[in-house]
Amino acid sequence: MRAAIFRQGSLVVDDIAEPAPLAGQVLVRTLCCGICGSDLHAAKHSRQFAELSRRTGGRFSMDTTRDIVFGHEFCCEVVEHGPETSRRLAPGTLVTSMPLTIAGTEVLGISYNADAPGGFGERMALAERMLLPVPNGLPAVHAALTEPMAVGWHAVQRARLEPGDVPLVVGCGPVGLAVIAALRIKGAHPIVAADFSPARRALALRMGADIVVDPAEHSPYDRFRAEITPEGYDAGRYARMFGAGPQLRPAVVFECVGVPGVIQQVMEGAPAEARIVVVGVCMEPDRTEPFFAIVKQLNLQFVLAYTPQEFADSLRHIAEGLIDVAPLITGTTGLDGVADAFAALGNPEAHAKILVEPWH
Repeated sequence: MRAAIFRQGSLVVDDIAEPAPLAGQVLVRTLCCGICGSDLHAAKHSRQFAELSRRTGGRFSMDTTRDIVFGHEFCCEVVEHGPETSRRLAPGTLVTSMPLTIAGTEVLGISYNADAPGGFGERMALAERMLLPVPNGLPAVHAALTEPMAVGWHAVQRARLEPGDVPLVVGCGPVGLAVIAALRIKGAHPIVAADFSPARRALALRMGADIVVDPAEHSPYDRFRAEITPEGYDAGRYARMFGAGPQLRPAVVFECVGVPGVIQQVMEGAPAEARIVVVGVCMEPDRTEPFFAIVKQLNLQFVLAYTPQEFADSLRHIAEGLIDVAPLITGTTGLDGVADAFAALGNPEAHAKILVEPWH
């Protein structure tokens, strides 16, 4: 079958072996697959990505000496059932899945793994038990965004929002936009969002943000503080310590950038006793000054991915119209255009999410 292959540091289109479904697996035909920011980083910094994976327990098992087929945000259709399957889903059924498959007793991550090719190829072998049928006649291109939307839903679930909490989303790339969509579902308002890109700020409003801020023009933390500060609030240390007078509304800051220095900026800008949820994936060394977190008594939490229930919830959110993912899709490409699409995604004014359609 044809696939866009990451080979020795470059993306090339070539033929690879047809996947043969093992016991409990189903052969599926990939209809579309989103390009993720993690794909861009893995391609640009492949050795670093592989080394970090090794040091953190081999979660991604990326071997840069072997051909790898990326792609973990996909929608497919069932082609045929492998041995020891229940055949509960008829051929032609549209499905999506968490980017994992099961081979015997081993769970393999799809994409970044030479032994489990991802959605930038024409077909995949997926675990039948993990397949979710796409409901409500949802288009495949929309169902493919279940995975990135699940990342935002998981982050917001882990934030354990309470009534009255006010969120600030720093960074409005696909991760930040998914967080905004999840916050809207949870009913957390006002949602303040910050990004340097005009196009991303516009998308943030479409996904549910109430207030958007250009950090080049105004401090997002000053704007955020204005939203959480009641009239008559005394910012003095002892007034806060003894709860005298009106109190700040609880603040939850979602860091969705994932580059060195941003966590420190958030700690400096966040109000006292804020909860900081780090969603952006930074793969480089970073430096923080813990004194800011200590003095402000900040709560710093890191999150990754989602649970199976959160993934299923996200598919339902899209299918039921709770999240409109259409504005996020800014382009499609066949396999021959994958390398160019990786380059194009470096411009936030041009693209948010490009989908690979292997059969076009």
